[in-house]
Amino acid sequence: MRGRITILCDNTVGPVSGTMGEHGFAALVERGEEALLFDTGQGGTLLHNAQRMHRDLHLVERVVLSHGHYDHTGGLWPLVRSCGPKEVLAHPGVFARRYVGRDTGERVSVGIPYDEEFLRGQRVRFSLSDQCREIGPGLLLTGEVPRVNPFEAGDAGLSCDEAGCHPDPIRDDQSLIIRTERGLVLLLGCCHAGVVNTIDWARETTGVAEVHAVIGGTHLGFCSPRQLDETVAALRRLDVQKILGSHCTGFPVAARLAHEFPGRFHPAYVGYTLEI
Repeated sequence: MRGRITILCDNTVGPVSGTMGEHGFAALVERGEEALLFDTGQGGTLLHNAQRMHRDLHLVERVVLSHGHYDHTGGLWPLVRSCGPKEVLAHPGVFARRYVGRDTGERVSVGIPYDEEFLRGQRVRFSLSDQCREIGPGLLLTGEVPRVNPFEAGDAGLSCDEAGCHPDPIRDDQSLIIRTERGLVLLLGCCHAGVVNTIDWARETTGVAEVHAVIGGTHLGFCSPRQLDETVAALRRLDVQKILGSHCTGFPVAARLAHEFPGRFHPAYVGYTLEI
């Protein structure tokens, strides 16, 4: 089944006239007759960019939340308010409290900016699961990704408490797996679980070895040099054909990936479309 992934929210914008960037991520997945929204950005650009790109979000019935950070969930209420009730697929931990430290020493909340009761009152229907599950023909959510590669240590600056005493492993992090004729396509939000952990889990759960493309946020811009080096080696070993970095990949890491994978890496900014 042919389809496409279009980036609607990202830190950077491409050549589509009038689109805007923000620190956040959202992508529209169109396959057959279904339009599925993966994340919603912060909320300031989703509706505007969709209109500029002639994408009708009224046609979206389901929204996947990759994890419960504000820059992936903030657009949910503006979307529902403008385009009507939606079903939201997420991990049960999506409403967890979470914080990040600033250079000033202050810790600020970075969790989902709406509580569950409010969203349910706005006729948002939640389907919560931590398991890998099929959500459509050739579409799977990873659920909670096993953390098996020791080098993928994640971001030490995130915590579950305001004091910063309890690191937040972001157990609710999940990605979308799309089966295609050319192999698996993985759509990532921030991939706090680790890019390689996520690829390994997708290959194990589907039984498909070939990974055609990885697109979305990699969080490698916030991780250690060792994690980046090991990730580059794994992507080469796995022979991933397309590496399309967004959001939390960051410019220095994007430059490294472009150097390591000439012709295979491309920044996935607002307006970028991947045919699948």
